[in-house]
This record gives sequence, structure tokens and C-alpha cells, in this order.
Amino acid sequence: MALQVGDKAPNFTLFNTEKKEISLSDFAGKNVVILFFPLAFTSVCTAELCEMRDNIATYSNLNAEILGISVDSLFTLDKFKAEQSLPFNLLSDFNKEISTAYGSIYENFVLGMKGVSKRSAFVVDANGTIQYAEVLESAGDVPNFVAVKEALASL
Repeated sequence: MALQVGDKAPNFTLFNTEKKEISLSDFAGKNVVILFFPLAFTSVCTAELCEMRDNIATYSNLNAEILGISVDSLFTLDKFKAEQSLPFNLLSDFNKEISTAYGSIYENFVLGMKGVSKRSAFVVDANGTIQYAEVLESAGDVPNFVAVKEALASL
């Protein structure tokens, strides 16, 4: 079942590209933008995460941390993060548990791949409540960044 505005965001702990465990609860008292994305190094994912990189000051001014999550290995994510100079955590959901918990997983993706994260955006407020939720069926679409910023600005 898809998560809705007003739901408590499921806590999680995943490894980042520095092989450090990062939990959603680490950001208590801050707003968090969680972006699930299908696959590193693909054109739409690169454009989406570079959009966040290029507007990092806006998100910082809105007291928001950004977490990017995909089912890629942390080694792949590390190379992707370095190549694109991404200034936020990329987390590996290699076992697909968190993507599933957030209703953000394709059962069947392209080229016979199974269990790939759907492109999704969630804004979680300082109390851990979801204030914005967007799960896209088409991997070719990107989240509504204006709506994400508006949700953050209203907090």
C-alpha cells in the first residue's frame, strides 16, 4: 500500500557510499527529502539528482536533508556520486526492503529486471511525518520539484 501524506515515515537504516549506516531517525528535528530512483548512470536519474545538486542551497535554506535511494550497490552509487559531484547521501537498498516499505518498487522493470526502485519523492517533516508523497509509474518522469519545495516551505 502506498504511503500517504500524514503517515509516519517508516524508519530505515541503509549503507551510504562511505559504507556508513544512515538511518532516517538520524535526521530527527530536520526535514528530509527522500528520493527513490531506478538506476544510477541513467539519463533521467542523472538529471534528477543533478537538479537536486544544483539547488542544494534552496533545500538547505528550507532545513532539508536529501537522501537518494536506489537498489544499486553502494559501490556503483559511490562512483555515480563522485562522477556527478552529488553533495548528499546516496543509500543502497540492494535488498529492496525500504523501496518496498515505501511502495516504491517495480515488480517488473525494463530488460527483464525485477525489483527496481520506482522514481519517487517523499518529504518527511522534523517529526517523521510524511508531508508530500509522489510515486511515479513512469521512470521517464521526474518528481514535481516545485511541489516538493512548496511542501518544505510550508513546514
